[in-house]
Amino acid sequence: MLTTQPPQKKQKVDDGSNSLFHTFLQNVENDRIKAATSVSEFKLNKKRIKNLTSTNDVPKWTESILYWMTREQRVNDNWSLLYAQSLALKNKVPLHVCFCLQKKFMGATIRHYKFMLKGLQEVAEMCETLNISFHLLSGEGKDLVPQLVEKFKIGAVVVDFSPLRVPLMWIEGLKKNVPNGVPIFQVDAHNIVPCWVASDKLEYGARTIRNKINSKLDEFLTHFPSVMKHPFTSKQKPEKTDWMEIESSLEVDRTVPEVSWAEPGYKAGMKMLFEFCEKRLKLFNSKRNDPTANALSNLSPWFHFGHISIQRCILVVKSYKGKHKESVDSFCEEAIVRRELADNFCFYNKNYDNIDGAYDWAKKTLNDHKKDKRQYIYTKEELEKSKTHDDLWNSAQIQLFKEGKMHGFLRMYWAKKILEWTPSPEIALETAIYLNDKYSMDGRDPNGFVGCMWSICGIHDQGWREREVFGKIRYMNYEGCKRKFDVAAFVARYGGKVHHKKSK
Repeated sequence: MLTTQPPQKKQKVDDGSNSLFHTFLQNVENDRIKAATSVSEFKLNKKRIKNLTSTNDVPKWTESILYWMTREQRVNDNWSLLYAQSLALKNKVPLHVCFCLQKKFMGATIRHYKFMLKGLQEVAEMCETLNISFHLLSGEGKDLVPQLVEKFKIGAVVVDFSPLRVPLMWIEGLKKNVPNGVPIFQVDAHNIVPCWVASDKLEYGARTIRNKINSKLDEFLTHFPSVMKHPFTSKQKPEKTDWMEIESSLEVDRTVPEVSWAEPGYKAGMKMLFEFCEKRLKLFNSKRNDPTANALSNLSPWFHFGHISIQRCILVVKSYKGKHKESVDSFCEEAIVRRELADNFCFYNKNYDNIDGAYDWAKKTLNDHKKDKRQYIYTKEELEKSKTHDDLWNSAQIQLFKEGKMHGFLRMYWAKKILEWTPSPEIALETAIYLNDKYSMDGRDPNGFVGCMWSICGIHDQGWREREVFGKIRYMNYEGCKRKFDVAAFVARYGGKVHHKKSK
């Protein structure tokens, strides 16, 4: 799992005055130009693309191409947008991009929506400069996208890939509602090795998928071409977006505040990548499991919302291998193998967020110890408000609440203690997912689901020495954390207090 720790001060997005960062961005753009100034001159790997319909060819009557943006909310380094533009250029028609905004989505709060909307505003501005029509629509994509198809005589729809059930349901709805003869092409622009190419089955763990992914990196870890200014203009302009009205219409929890350390969008994400490579990458291998060290990438919010390309980040990080080989290797293991393993789990296991998705040995051991006496039992409300007897756990929960992020090592400890302090494994998993999705900037993500499933249900792990409550699930405790890092320093940073509660 990719682990990140937010910095303590608010990140300031550079306006170009920082010459080193400006040079960094220019070098990235030069890499695109070197690869190809137009996607029509670039050989796209067709294994990254799946045709979801029986129709292969774009019909002759087409007057435009549409990209329905969901998981990849960016213009640069986006295989989905690049493929859509290649189709539009080949057919000499305008290119449209749409995003269908739901007023509520899987428990996301105003914290998540504001980050997403600001990123989409940047996408809209970039599309306008590239002569690409951007449409922000409010409602269900399965209904709205077919309306766009009819209105603009769209001859093909390009969609993103996500392994989660709700986005998969969107695609199934779209397939039923799009007119016959209009092909739908799905592109995995999130994973470096496309999920369906990396493996055609549920993998047991990192050791079984690692070589399958690494052996294909030479083929898929390529540079990106540029998105060119589109030469064909739509006769009809998209409706102007009232961003304030869109935000005010949301039906979400507004009590969870925005985080101050991370600004949304491509440029902000690239600034974080630049700072990681220049300042923290050298510490990543040796200090990434120390919550008191500033050694992590901090990139997960931009990965989750698709504001920057993970593949771009790997290309950049790998350019530092001569200086920090061990750290580069460790980062690639987490950002490629572990992260793509999470997509594999969610894609091939439909019970990725409940106990039924656990391995048989884990389900048995959890059930065998389901009625074991718990020394402490906490309600969801007590956990949410950091009111336990454990000052380290409380501090981790405070970090999650305030910063929308928890250090990866502590997220494992945090989730395992929820198993120990709630009445059943089912309640523990539901509680961990609820808290992660409500507060974490990368909630509702395969990494988050797998992180909770690893901690509570032993997914991608093995059986350990049997003990009360946990059974054979890997155990973590306070004393073990003290041996790993300075617990007192972490607690002092976040102010987690001990709340006394009598043992059961």
